[in-house]
Amino acid sequence: MSHIYDVAVIGGGVSGTAAAYRLSRYKLKTVLLEKESDVSFGVSKANSGIVHGGFHYSAEKTLKGKLEIKGNLMYDQWHEELDFAFNRCGILIVAFKPEQMEEIKRLYQQGVENKVPGIELCSKERIMELEPKLAAEVYGGLFAPGGGVVEPYALVFSLAEAAKLNGVEIKTNFKVSGACDCNGVWEIVSSSGEKIRAGHVINAAGLFADEVSHIFGAEEFVISPRKGEEYLLDRLSPGRPQRVIFPVPDKHTKGVLVIPTAGGTTMVGPTAQITDDKSDNATTQLNKQAIFALAKNMVSGISEKDLITSFSGSRPVIEGKEDFFIQISEKAPRFIQCAGIQSPGLTSAPAVAELLCELLEKDGVRLVEKDTPYIFPEKVPSVREISPEKADELFREDPAWTNIICRCEKVSEAEIRIAVRRGHTTLDGVKLATRAGMGRCQSGFCTIEIMKIIAQETGMSLADVIKREKGGMLVSGVLGGENK
Repeated sequence: MSHIYDVAVIGGGVSGTAAAYRLSRYKLKTVLLEKESDVSFGVSKANSGIVHGGFHYSAEKTLKGKLEIKGNLMYDQWHEELDFAFNRCGILIVAFKPEQMEEIKRLYQQGVENKVPGIELCSKERIMELEPKLAAEVYGGLFAPGGGVVEPYALVFSLAEAAKLNGVEIKTNFKVSGACDCNGVWEIVSSSGEKIRAGHVINAAGLFADEVSHIFGAEEFVISPRKGEEYLLDRLSPGRPQRVIFPVPDKHTKGVLVIPTAGGTTMVGPTAQITDDKSDNATTQLNKQAIFALAKNMVSGISEKDLITSFSGSRPVIEGKEDFFIQISEKAPRFIQCAGIQSPGLTSAPAVAELLCELLEKDGVRLVEKDTPYIFPEKVPSVREISPEKADELFREDPAWTNIICRCEKVSEAEIRIAVRRGHTTLDGVKLATRAGMGRCQSGFCTIEIMKIIAQETGMSLADVIKREKGGMLVSGVLGGENK
Protein backbone atom coordinates (compact mmCIF):
# COMPACT_ATOMS: atom_id res chain seq x y z
CA MET A 1 0.00 0.00 0.00
CA SER A 2 3.02 2.33 0.03
CA HIS A 3 2.93 2.89 -3.74
CA ILE A 4 0.90 5.95 -4.81
CA TYR A 5 -0.16 6.48 -8.40
CA ASP A 6 -0.41 10.00 -9.73
CA VAL A 7 -3.58 9.17 -11.70
CA ALA A 8 -6.04 6.28 -11.61
CA VAL A 9 -8.31 5.94 -14.64
CA ILE A 10 -11.47 3.97 -13.93
CA GLY A 11 -12.85 2.25 -17.02
CA GLY A 12 -11.17 0.36 -19.86
CA GLY A 13 -13.34 1.50 -22.74
CA VAL A 14 -12.31 3.89 -25.48
CA SER A 15 -12.39 7.00 -23.25
CA GLY A 16 -10.39 5.38 -20.45
CA THR A 17 -7.77 3.78 -22.69
CA ALA A 18 -7.47 6.99 -24.74
CA ALA A 19 -6.78 8.88 -21.51
CA ALA A 20 -4.23 6.24 -20.45
CA TYR A 21 -2.55 6.42 -23.87
CA ARG A 22 -2.24 10.18 -23.60
CA LEU A 23 -1.03 10.07 -19.98
CA SER A 24 1.63 7.47 -20.84
CA ARG A 25 3.61 10.22 -22.58
CA TYR A 26 4.18 12.04 -19.29
CA LYS A 27 6.38 11.41 -16.26
CA LEU A 28 3.48 10.06 -14.24
CA LYS A 29 2.61 6.84 -12.46
CA THR A 30 -0.73 5.92 -14.02
CA VAL A 31 -3.00 2.92 -13.44
CA LEU A 32 -6.06 1.86 -15.44
CA LEU A 33 -8.74 -0.02 -13.48
CA GLU A 34 -11.18 -2.23 -15.40
CA LYS A 35 -13.86 -4.37 -13.77
CA GLU A 36 -13.97 -6.94 -16.60
CA SER A 37 -11.32 -9.53 -17.48
CA ASP A 38 -10.09 -7.42 -20.42
CA VAL A 39 -10.39 -3.89 -21.74
CA SER A 40 -13.15 -3.06 -24.27
CA PHE A 41 -15.59 -5.59 -22.77
CA GLY A 42 -18.16 -2.92 -21.85
CA VAL A 43 -19.74 -0.20 -23.99
CA SER A 44 -16.88 -0.13 -26.50
CA LYS A 45 -17.23 -3.82 -27.39
CA ALA A 46 -20.69 -3.27 -28.91
CA ASN A 47 -19.95 0.08 -30.54
CA SER A 48 -20.99 0.59 -34.18
CA GLY A 49 -17.41 1.59 -34.99
CA ILE A 50 -18.26 4.80 -36.84
CA VAL A 51 -15.98 7.82 -36.95
CA HIS A 52 -18.71 10.41 -37.38
CA GLY A 53 -18.61 13.21 -39.91
CA GLY A 54 -19.15 16.21 -37.64
CA PHE A 55 -22.57 17.53 -38.66
CA HIS A 56 -25.08 15.94 -36.25
CA TYR A 57 -24.29 18.35 -33.37
CA SER A 58 -23.40 22.01 -33.15
CA ALA A 59 -19.75 22.60 -32.25
CA GLU A 60 -20.75 25.96 -30.77
CA LYS A 61 -23.62 24.76 -28.60
CA THR A 62 -22.53 21.29 -27.44
CA LEU A 63 -19.36 19.79 -26.01
CA LYS A 64 -19.94 16.58 -27.97
CA GLY A 65 -20.11 18.55 -31.22
CA LYS A 66 -16.88 20.41 -30.46
CA LEU A 67 -14.99 17.25 -29.47
CA GLU A 68 -16.39 15.25 -32.39
CA ILE A 69 -14.93 17.70 -34.92
CA LYS A 70 -11.56 17.79 -33.17
CA GLY A 71 -11.45 14.05 -32.54
CA ASN A 72 -12.28 13.17 -36.14
CA LEU A 73 -9.30 15.18 -37.39
CA MET A 74 -6.98 13.44 -34.89
CA TYR A 75 -7.75 9.92 -36.15
CA ASP A 76 -5.16 10.03 -38.92
CA GLN A 77 -2.41 10.59 -36.36
CA TRP A 78 -3.79 7.82 -34.13
CA HIS A 79 -3.92 5.48 -37.12
CA GLU A 80 -0.34 6.28 -38.09
CA GLU A 81 0.86 5.68 -34.53
CA LEU A 82 -1.16 2.58 -33.68
CA ASP A 83 -1.97 1.01 -37.08
CA PHE A 84 -5.49 -0.25 -36.24
CA ALA A 85 -8.01 -0.91 -39.03
CA PHE A 86 -9.42 2.47 -40.14
CA ASN A 87 -11.16 3.46 -43.35
CA ARG A 88 -12.30 7.01 -44.19
CA CYS A 89 -14.97 5.65 -46.52
CA GLY A 90 -17.26 8.65 -46.06
CA ILE A 91 -20.78 8.99 -44.69
CA LEU A 92 -24.05 9.50 -46.58
CA ILE A 93 -27.36 10.64 -45.12
CA VAL A 94 -30.10 9.68 -47.56
CA ALA A 95 -33.57 11.15 -48.04
CA PHE A 96 -36.39 9.21 -49.68
CA LYS A 97 -39.02 11.94 -49.55
CA PRO A 98 -38.86 15.57 -50.71
CA GLU A 99 -39.87 16.81 -47.24
CA GLN A 100 -36.86 15.04 -45.68
CA MET A 101 -34.54 17.35 -47.60
CA GLU A 102 -35.32 20.15 -45.12
CA GLU A 103 -33.57 18.20 -42.36
CA ILE A 104 -30.77 17.29 -44.77
CA LYS A 105 -30.26 20.99 -45.53
CA ARG A 106 -30.23 21.81 -41.81
CA LEU A 107 -27.56 19.19 -41.15
CA TYR A 108 -25.57 20.41 -44.14
CA GLN A 109 -25.69 23.99 -42.85
CA GLN A 110 -24.66 22.81 -39.39
CA GLY A 111 -21.76 20.93 -40.97
CA VAL A 112 -20.70 24.07 -42.84
CA GLU A 113 -20.83 26.06 -39.58
CA ASN A 114 -18.76 23.31 -37.91
CA LYS A 115 -16.22 23.65 -40.76
CA VAL A 116 -16.59 19.99 -41.80
CA PRO A 117 -14.13 19.41 -44.67
CA GLY A 118 -15.72 18.63 -48.03
CA ILE A 119 -19.32 18.34 -46.86
CA GLU A 120 -21.67 18.21 -49.83
CA LEU A 121 -25.41 18.56 -50.48
CA CYS A 122 -26.33 15.90 -53.03
CA SER A 123 -28.93 15.44 -55.75
CA LYS A 124 -30.35 12.00 -56.53
CA GLU A 125 -27.87 11.57 -59.37
CA ARG A 126 -24.88 12.58 -57.24
CA ILE A 127 -25.78 10.39 -54.29
CA MET A 128 -26.37 7.37 -56.56
CA GLU A 129 -22.95 8.03 -58.07
CA LEU A 130 -21.42 8.00 -54.59
CA GLU A 131 -23.27 4.79 -53.61
CA PRO A 132 -24.79 2.74 -56.47
CA LYS A 133 -26.33 0.23 -54.05
CA LEU A 134 -28.81 2.75 -52.69
CA ALA A 135 -32.46 1.93 -53.34
CA ALA A 136 -33.78 3.51 -56.55
CA GLU A 137 -36.34 5.57 -54.60
CA VAL A 138 -33.62 7.77 -53.04
CA TYR A 139 -34.36 11.47 -53.48
CA GLY A 140 -31.13 13.16 -52.40
CA GLY A 141 -28.88 13.54 -49.40
CA LEU A 142 -25.68 14.68 -47.78
CA PHE A 143 -22.09 13.47 -48.13
CA ALA A 144 -19.36 13.87 -45.50
CA PRO A 145 -16.14 12.41 -46.96
CA GLY A 146 -14.26 12.62 -43.64
CA GLY A 147 -16.44 10.05 -41.90
CA GLY A 148 -15.27 6.48 -41.60
CA VAL A 149 -15.15 3.20 -39.72
CA VAL A 150 -12.86 1.43 -37.24
CA GLU A 151 -12.96 -1.82 -35.32
CA PRO A 152 -13.69 -0.31 -31.88
CA TYR A 153 -12.30 -3.19 -29.82
CA ALA A 154 -9.11 -3.33 -31.92
CA LEU A 155 -8.69 0.40 -31.37
CA VAL A 156 -9.12 0.01 -27.60
CA PHE A 157 -6.65 -2.90 -27.51
CA SER A 158 -4.11 -0.79 -29.43
CA LEU A 159 -4.50 2.15 -27.05
CA ALA A 160 -4.16 -0.10 -24.00
CA GLU A 161 -1.16 -1.95 -25.43
CA ALA A 162 0.67 1.31 -26.20
CA ALA A 163 -0.13 2.72 -22.75
CA LYS A 164 1.13 -0.48 -21.11
CA LEU A 165 4.36 -0.51 -23.12
CA ASN A 166 5.00 3.02 -21.90
CA GLY A 167 4.51 2.45 -18.20
CA VAL A 168 0.78 2.49 -17.49
CA GLU A 169 -0.27 -0.38 -15.23
CA ILE A 170 -3.51 -2.08 -16.24
CA LYS A 171 -5.49 -3.91 -13.57
CA THR A 172 -8.38 -6.01 -14.87
CA ASN A 173 -11.01 -7.72 -12.69
CA PHE A 174 -10.83 -4.62 -10.50
CA LYS A 175 -14.40 -3.53 -9.80
CA VAL A 176 -14.36 -0.37 -7.72
CA SER A 177 -16.50 -0.87 -4.63
CA GLY A 178 -15.19 1.75 -2.22
CA ALA A 179 -13.09 4.89 -2.00
CA CYS A 180 -11.75 7.12 0.77
CA ASP A 181 -9.94 10.44 0.60
CA CYS A 182 -7.16 9.74 3.09
CA ASN A 183 -4.90 12.72 3.78
CA GLY A 184 -5.08 14.01 0.23
CA VAL A 185 -4.76 10.62 -1.46
CA TRP A 186 -7.60 8.47 -2.77
CA GLU A 187 -7.65 4.92 -1.41
CA ILE A 188 -9.61 2.81 -3.90
CA VAL A 189 -10.92 -0.63 -2.97
CA SER A 190 -12.04 -3.37 -5.34
CA SER A 191 -14.88 -5.83 -4.73
CA SER A 192 -12.25 -8.52 -4.04
CA GLY A 193 -10.58 -6.38 -1.38
CA GLU A 194 -7.58 -5.21 -3.40
CA LYS A 195 -6.54 -1.64 -2.64
CA ILE A 196 -4.62 0.99 -4.56
CA ARG A 197 -3.84 4.65 -3.83
CA ALA A 198 -3.86 7.54 -6.27
CA GLY A 199 -3.63 11.30 -6.12
CA HIS A 200 -6.16 12.00 -8.89
CA VAL A 201 -8.96 9.90 -10.37
CA ILE A 202 -10.65 9.98 -13.79
CA ASN A 203 -14.15 8.50 -13.85
CA ALA A 204 -14.52 6.93 -17.32
CA ALA A 205 -16.66 4.02 -16.16
CA GLY A 206 -19.22 4.11 -18.98
CA LEU A 207 -22.57 2.63 -17.97
CA PHE A 208 -21.40 2.60 -14.35
CA ALA A 209 -20.03 6.14 -14.14
CA ASP A 210 -23.01 7.15 -11.97
CA GLU A 211 -22.20 4.41 -9.46
CA VAL A 212 -18.50 5.30 -9.40
CA SER A 213 -19.34 8.98 -8.93
CA HIS A 214 -21.53 8.06 -5.95
CA ILE A 215 -18.78 5.90 -4.42
CA PHE A 216 -16.39 8.88 -4.50
CA GLY A 217 -18.97 11.30 -3.08
CA ALA A 218 -18.99 13.30 -6.30
CA GLU A 219 -21.93 14.51 -8.41
CA GLU A 220 -25.13 12.50 -8.25
CA PHE A 221 -26.63 11.58 -11.63
CA VAL A 222 -28.31 8.58 -13.22
CA ILE A 223 -27.11 6.69 -16.28
CA SER A 224 -30.08 5.48 -18.34
CA PRO A 225 -28.82 2.81 -20.74
CA ARG A 226 -29.96 3.36 -24.32
CA LYS A 227 -29.85 -0.11 -25.78
CA GLY A 228 -28.98 -0.75 -29.42
CA GLU A 229 -29.29 -4.04 -31.29
CA GLU A 230 -26.89 -4.72 -34.20
CA TYR A 231 -26.97 -7.44 -36.87
CA LEU A 232 -23.82 -8.60 -38.65
CA LEU A 233 -23.81 -9.92 -42.21
CA ASP A 234 -21.32 -12.22 -43.92
CA ARG A 235 -18.32 -10.79 -45.80
CA LEU A 236 -19.88 -11.91 -49.09
CA SER A 237 -23.17 -10.05 -48.57
CA PRO A 238 -24.18 -8.35 -51.85
CA GLY A 239 -25.62 -5.54 -49.76
CA ARG A 240 -22.22 -4.27 -48.54
CA PRO A 241 -22.05 -0.57 -49.46
CA GLN A 242 -18.92 1.48 -50.09
CA ARG A 243 -19.87 4.11 -47.52
CA VAL A 244 -21.71 4.34 -44.18
CA ILE A 245 -25.41 4.89 -44.92
CA PHE A 246 -27.57 6.92 -42.51
CA PRO A 247 -31.28 7.66 -42.81
CA VAL A 248 -32.58 11.11 -41.98
CA PRO A 249 -32.41 11.22 -38.14
CA ASP A 250 -35.29 11.91 -35.77
CA LYS A 251 -35.27 13.64 -32.39
CA HIS A 252 -33.95 10.68 -30.38
CA THR A 253 -31.83 8.60 -32.73
CA LYS A 254 -29.68 8.69 -35.87
CA GLY A 255 -31.73 5.72 -37.08
CA VAL A 256 -30.89 2.32 -38.52
CA LEU A 257 -27.62 2.38 -40.47
CA VAL A 258 -25.94 0.16 -43.02
CA ILE A 259 -22.23 0.01 -42.17
CA PRO A 260 -19.36 -1.44 -44.20
CA THR A 261 -17.30 -2.42 -41.14
CA ALA A 262 -13.53 -1.99 -41.01
CA GLY A 263 -13.31 -5.77 -40.56
CA GLY A 264 -14.88 -6.47 -43.96
CA THR A 265 -18.40 -7.47 -42.90
CA THR A 266 -21.62 -5.45 -43.12
CA MET A 267 -23.60 -4.33 -40.09
CA VAL A 268 -27.19 -3.11 -39.87
CA GLY A 269 -28.64 -1.33 -36.85
CA PRO A 270 -28.82 -0.12 -34.16
CA THR A 271 -32.09 0.30 -32.32
CA ALA A 272 -32.34 2.94 -29.58
CA GLN A 273 -34.39 1.89 -26.57
CA ILE A 274 -34.06 3.16 -23.02
CA THR A 275 -33.81 0.27 -20.55
CA ASP A 276 -33.36 0.07 -16.79
CA ASP A 277 -31.08 -2.98 -16.99
CA LYS A 278 -27.40 -2.24 -17.63
CA SER A 279 -26.71 -5.93 -18.23
CA ASP A 280 -29.44 -6.42 -20.85
CA ASN A 281 -27.64 -7.61 -24.00
CA ALA A 282 -30.53 -9.54 -25.57
CA THR A 283 -31.70 -9.20 -29.16
CA THR A 284 -35.26 -9.81 -30.30
CA GLN A 285 -36.95 -11.21 -33.39
CA LEU A 286 -39.25 -8.19 -33.53
CA ASN A 287 -36.38 -5.72 -33.62
CA LYS A 288 -34.50 -7.84 -36.14
CA GLN A 289 -37.46 -7.72 -38.51
CA ALA A 290 -37.83 -3.96 -38.08
CA ILE A 291 -34.11 -3.31 -38.64
CA PHE A 292 -33.90 -5.43 -41.76
CA ALA A 293 -37.05 -3.83 -43.19
CA LEU A 294 -35.55 -0.35 -42.75
CA ALA A 295 -32.13 -1.39 -44.07
CA LYS A 296 -33.65 -3.05 -47.18
CA ASN A 297 -35.55 0.15 -47.93
CA MET A 298 -32.23 2.04 -48.09
CA VAL A 299 -29.78 -0.41 -49.67
CA SER A 300 -30.36 -3.13 -52.26
CA GLY A 301 -28.94 -6.57 -51.58
CA ILE A 302 -29.48 -6.57 -47.80
CA SER A 303 -30.87 -9.96 -46.75
CA GLU A 304 -31.45 -11.91 -43.55
CA LYS A 305 -29.93 -14.98 -45.21
CA ASP A 306 -26.51 -13.36 -44.88
CA LEU A 307 -26.91 -12.87 -41.11
CA ILE A 308 -24.11 -14.49 -39.12
CA THR A 309 -24.65 -13.05 -35.64
CA SER A 310 -26.42 -10.40 -33.61
CA PHE A 311 -25.49 -8.50 -30.47
CA SER A 312 -26.50 -5.47 -28.48
CA GLY A 313 -24.92 -2.83 -26.30
CA SER A 314 -26.04 0.26 -24.45
CA ARG A 315 -25.01 3.89 -24.68
CA PRO A 316 -24.45 5.53 -21.26
CA VAL A 317 -26.94 8.40 -21.40
CA ILE A 318 -27.15 10.71 -18.39
CA GLU A 319 -30.79 11.12 -17.47
CA GLY A 320 -31.98 14.58 -18.53
CA LYS A 321 -28.72 15.41 -20.34
CA GLU A 322 -27.82 14.55 -23.94
CA ASP A 323 -24.32 16.07 -23.85
CA PHE A 324 -21.03 14.74 -22.50
CA PHE A 325 -20.23 15.44 -18.84
CA ILE A 326 -16.50 16.15 -18.67
CA GLN A 327 -15.28 18.43 -15.90
CA ILE A 328 -13.41 18.69 -12.62
CA SER A 329 -15.80 17.54 -9.92
CA GLU A 330 -17.27 20.32 -7.83
CA LYS A 331 -17.94 17.95 -4.93
CA ALA A 332 -15.07 15.45 -4.74
CA PRO A 333 -11.44 16.61 -4.61
CA ARG A 334 -8.98 15.56 -7.34
CA PHE A 335 -11.74 13.77 -9.21
CA ILE A 336 -12.41 14.29 -12.94
CA GLN A 337 -15.74 13.32 -14.48
CA CYS A 338 -15.83 11.73 -17.94
CA ALA A 339 -19.42 10.49 -18.07
CA GLY A 340 -22.35 10.34 -20.46
CA ILE A 341 -19.99 9.47 -23.31
CA GLN A 342 -22.55 8.21 -25.79
CA SER A 343 -22.41 8.79 -29.55
CA PRO A 344 -20.15 10.31 -30.89
CA GLY A 345 -17.87 9.17 -28.05
CA LEU A 346 -15.70 6.93 -30.21
CA THR A 347 -15.09 9.76 -32.69
CA SER A 348 -14.40 12.22 -29.90
CA ALA A 349 -12.02 9.96 -27.95
CA PRO A 350 -8.71 11.57 -29.03
CA ALA A 351 -10.06 15.02 -28.13
CA VAL A 352 -11.65 13.71 -24.91
CA ALA A 353 -8.24 12.41 -23.80
CA GLU A 354 -6.64 15.76 -24.56
CA LEU A 355 -9.34 17.61 -22.58
CA LEU A 356 -8.94 15.25 -19.60
CA CYS A 357 -5.21 16.00 -19.50
CA GLU A 358 -5.94 19.72 -19.59
CA LEU A 359 -8.33 19.31 -16.64
CA LEU A 360 -5.77 17.29 -14.67
CA GLU A 361 -3.19 20.00 -15.24
CA LYS A 362 -5.68 22.65 -14.20
CA ASP A 363 -6.35 20.62 -11.04
CA GLY A 364 -2.67 20.53 -10.06
CA VAL A 365 -1.12 17.55 -11.88
CA ARG A 366 2.24 18.40 -13.48
CA LEU A 367 2.38 17.06 -17.02
CA VAL A 368 6.04 16.77 -17.99
CA GLU A 369 6.79 14.83 -21.16
CA LYS A 370 9.18 11.88 -20.88
CA ASP A 371 12.72 12.20 -22.19
CA THR A 372 12.75 8.65 -23.58
CA PRO A 373 11.38 7.76 -27.04
CA TYR A 374 7.78 6.56 -27.11
CA ILE A 375 7.33 2.82 -27.71
CA PHE A 376 4.58 1.84 -30.14
CA PRO A 377 3.11 -1.67 -30.34
CA GLU A 378 4.71 -3.90 -32.94
CA LYS A 379 2.45 -4.54 -35.92
CA VAL A 380 1.18 -8.13 -36.02
CA PRO A 381 0.87 -9.46 -39.59
CA SER A 382 -2.57 -10.69 -40.60
CA VAL A 383 -2.40 -13.82 -42.73
CA ARG A 384 -5.76 -12.83 -44.18
CA GLU A 385 -4.24 -9.67 -45.66
CA ILE A 386 -0.64 -10.54 -46.62
CA SER A 387 0.68 -11.90 -49.92
CA PRO A 388 1.51 -15.60 -50.43
CA GLU A 389 5.18 -14.61 -50.66
CA LYS A 390 5.02 -12.92 -47.25
CA ALA A 391 3.19 -15.96 -45.84
CA ASP A 392 6.01 -18.21 -47.09
CA GLU A 393 8.56 -15.94 -45.43
CA LEU A 394 6.69 -16.08 -42.13
CA PHE A 395 6.30 -19.86 -42.43
CA ARG A 396 10.06 -20.25 -42.67
CA GLU A 397 10.40 -18.30 -39.42
CA ASP A 398 7.59 -20.18 -37.67
CA PRO A 399 5.23 -22.78 -39.22
CA ALA A 400 2.47 -21.55 -36.86
CA TRP A 401 1.95 -18.59 -39.24
CA THR A 402 0.36 -20.84 -41.84
CA ASN A 403 -1.52 -23.13 -39.46
CA ILE A 404 -4.99 -21.65 -39.94
CA ILE A 405 -7.07 -22.00 -36.78
CA CYS A 406 -10.08 -19.86 -37.76
CA ARG A 407 -11.09 -20.88 -41.30
CA CYS A 408 -13.76 -18.23 -41.83
CA GLU A 409 -11.52 -15.26 -40.98
CA LYS A 410 -8.22 -16.95 -41.91
CA VAL A 411 -6.55 -16.39 -38.52
CA SER A 412 -3.34 -18.28 -37.87
CA GLU A 413 -2.07 -20.04 -34.78
CA ALA A 414 0.77 -17.50 -34.56
CA GLU A 415 -1.65 -14.54 -34.43
CA ILE A 416 -3.61 -16.18 -31.63
CA ARG A 417 -0.48 -16.96 -29.63
CA ILE A 418 0.68 -13.34 -29.91
CA ALA A 419 -2.73 -12.12 -28.70
CA VAL A 420 -2.57 -14.42 -25.66
CA ARG A 421 0.98 -13.30 -24.87
CA ARG A 422 -0.25 -9.71 -24.96
CA GLY A 423 -2.71 -10.52 -22.19
CA HIS A 424 -5.89 -11.56 -24.00
CA THR A 425 -6.44 -14.84 -22.19
CA THR A 426 -10.19 -15.34 -22.67
CA LEU A 427 -12.01 -16.58 -25.78
CA ASP A 428 -13.68 -13.20 -26.25
CA GLY A 429 -10.36 -11.42 -25.76
CA VAL A 430 -8.71 -13.51 -28.48
CA LYS A 431 -11.76 -13.06 -30.70
CA LEU A 432 -11.66 -9.27 -30.47
CA ALA A 433 -7.88 -9.10 -30.81
CA THR A 434 -7.60 -11.37 -33.87
CA ARG A 435 -11.15 -11.83 -35.33
CA ALA A 436 -10.85 -15.58 -34.69
CA GLY A 437 -14.45 -16.77 -34.31
CA MET A 438 -16.08 -13.75 -35.95
CA GLY A 439 -16.85 -15.37 -39.29
CA ARG A 440 -19.70 -17.34 -40.79
CA CYS A 441 -19.48 -20.33 -38.41
CA GLN A 442 -19.14 -18.07 -35.33
CA SER A 443 -16.32 -20.18 -33.82
CA GLY A 444 -18.08 -23.51 -34.36
CA PHE A 445 -14.85 -25.07 -35.66
CA CYS A 446 -12.10 -23.13 -33.91
CA THR A 447 -13.21 -22.78 -30.28
CA ILE A 448 -11.48 -25.88 -28.93
CA GLU A 449 -8.27 -25.12 -30.82
CA ILE A 450 -8.18 -21.59 -29.42
CA MET A 451 -8.81 -22.95 -25.94
CA LYS A 452 -5.86 -25.32 -26.32
CA ILE A 453 -3.59 -22.45 -27.38
CA ILE A 454 -4.70 -20.32 -24.42
CA ALA A 455 -4.08 -23.25 -22.07
CA GLN A 456 -0.63 -23.92 -23.55
CA GLU A 457 0.45 -20.29 -23.39
CA THR A 458 -0.83 -19.60 -19.88
CA GLY A 459 -0.40 -22.93 -18.14
CA MET A 460 -4.13 -23.09 -17.42
CA SER A 461 -6.14 -26.26 -17.82
CA LEU A 462 -8.87 -26.33 -20.46
CA ALA A 463 -11.42 -26.20 -17.65
CA ASP A 464 -9.94 -22.88 -16.51
CA VAL A 465 -10.30 -21.19 -19.91
CA ILE A 466 -13.31 -18.88 -19.89
CA LYS A 467 -15.32 -17.13 -22.58
CA ARG A 468 -15.30 -13.71 -20.95
CA GLU A 469 -15.77 -13.50 -17.22
CA LYS A 470 -15.11 -15.51 -14.09
CA GLY A 471 -17.57 -18.35 -13.80
CA GLY A 472 -18.01 -18.47 -17.57
CA MET A 473 -16.40 -21.91 -17.93
CA LEU A 474 -16.89 -23.80 -21.18
CA VAL A 475 -15.78 -27.28 -20.13
CA SER A 476 -15.59 -29.22 -16.90
CA GLY A 477 -13.19 -31.98 -16.03
CA VAL A 478 -10.98 -33.86 -18.51
CA LEU A 479 -11.61 -34.04 -22.27
CA GLY A 480 -10.34 -37.03 -24.22
CA GLY A 481 -7.96 -38.05 -21.47
CA GLU A 482 -6.12 -34.74 -21.71
CA ASN A 483 -6.52 -31.44 -19.94
CA LYS A 484 -4.00 -29.42 -21.86
